[in-house]
Amino acid sequence: MAVDRSRLPAPGAAQAVRFPAVGAHRLTSGMVLRAGRHPGPPVVHWLLLWPAGTASDPAAQPGLAALTADLLDEGTRTRSSLDLHAAVDRIGGRLGAQVGADATMVSLTTLERHAAEGLALLFEIVTEPRFAAADFDRVRELRRSRVRQMRMVPAAVAERVYLETLYPGHPYGHLGIGTDAALAQLTIDDVRRFHRAQYRLGAATLIATGPFSEAAVGDMAERALGGLPALETDAPAPDVRPDAGAPGPPPARLVLVDRPGAVQSELRIGHVAAARRTPAYPALQVLNMVLGGQFVSRLNRSLREEKGYTYGVRTAFQYRRAPGPFVMQGSVQADATVETIREVIEEMAAIGGDRPVTRPELDLARSALTRGFARSFETAGQVARGVAQVVQYDLPADEYDRFVPAVTAVDAPAVTAAAARYLQADRAVVVVVGPAAQIAPGLDALPLGSAQRVDDQESAA
Repeated sequence: MAVDRSRLPAPGAAQAVRFPAVGAHRLTSGMVLRAGRHPGPPVVHWLLLWPAGTASDPAAQPGLAALTADLLDEGTRTRSSLDLHAAVDRIGGRLGAQVGADATMVSLTTLERHAAEGLALLFEIVTEPRFAAADFDRVRELRRSRVRQMRMVPAAVAERVYLETLYPGHPYGHLGIGTDAALAQLTIDDVRRFHRAQYRLGAATLIATGPFSEAAVGDMAERALGGLPALETDAPAPDVRPDAGAPGPPPARLVLVDRPGAVQSELRIGHVAAARRTPAYPALQVLNMVLGGQFVSRLNRSLREEKGYTYGVRTAFQYRRAPGPFVMQGSVQADATVETIREVIEEMAAIGGDRPVTRPELDLARSALTRGFARSFETAGQVARGVAQVVQYDLPADEYDRFVPAVTAVDAPAVTAAAARYLQADRAVVVVVGPAAQIAPGLDALPLGSAQRVDDQESAA
């Protein structure tokens, strides 16, 4: 049969993903175990998930959750930091910690033959941290230095000010790293109290993926937990929860941080939008791809390819347990700041109004989301993180099995409806980090009210 090599082959239908079956049962310690078999390389991924992230920082102590997690690999009661990392290296392990808005994850990847030893080591790390004063001082100063460096980075300044503006007085209203002023006041006792309150085994979920059975994982977990000392549980739970309620109204719709002489303006444009559990999630994913979620999106094509204002912009719905932000972010030429803001807001309104998604845009967006989806679960670590998302956001067990069919079924009216509900151009908040002398007169002409001036130091400092 002759093959016409002058034409690209027609793509076939997107293949549905079959996520590994994940069993769940409660261990004698009270911890929930979720285990999924991942055949392939003899690699095991252990992940401990706690429902406490940066949103659980006490109001006056932003950065505490992330600092606590950063100190976990500084040694245990019986091992120095060097001894601890040597023990991880001996089993071919890779240790990691990640603190998001709603959760903290501590993980260890190792070879299958060292699975039990790796799990025991992971439990030791999270239940018996050394928390030495000298380590605390050093890590805290490194983080304070990083915060001060971030003041010189327009993108970091814009991100901080954007969250503070969108979420005034809300647990989501600060960066995970915290502020220099807050970090300076933290003590090692604050870290110890936070650890006692949040790193309780009964509140954790243990996730295991690898080439073994659920029964084998359960046996390993029970043996590893059996020798652990009881954790203190007398510390009170935090006063605020990430799902405590909607934030108050933003103090301004237009915020300007002056960077004299800058040739570019860093922008954040958007508003509080959707929680992860929204039924409109598939339609929102398609909507975002069309608007600004990929290189060939409307905004990137217009602002980069047609007008040359930027190297690139992108949009995202940043989903959380409570409604998270929708944001357009990017750097543009300073003299194009006002025109860019105007165009972004107009596009936000148009996609749910007089310029709905076209069939070619719809097909391209759905293909971008579905054809590479299976690659998200190639490794044991990726599967474990997928399970963690299900746990963190209380998603259905078959969430990933349903994703490709759900996205494929999204049509133009569904995108228009999602845009009309979740993209609200008339209440978009704009944060600009750029040269005020050059751009302020044009900003005042936008229908956003008077610009609130914020200096480039920490507003909480």
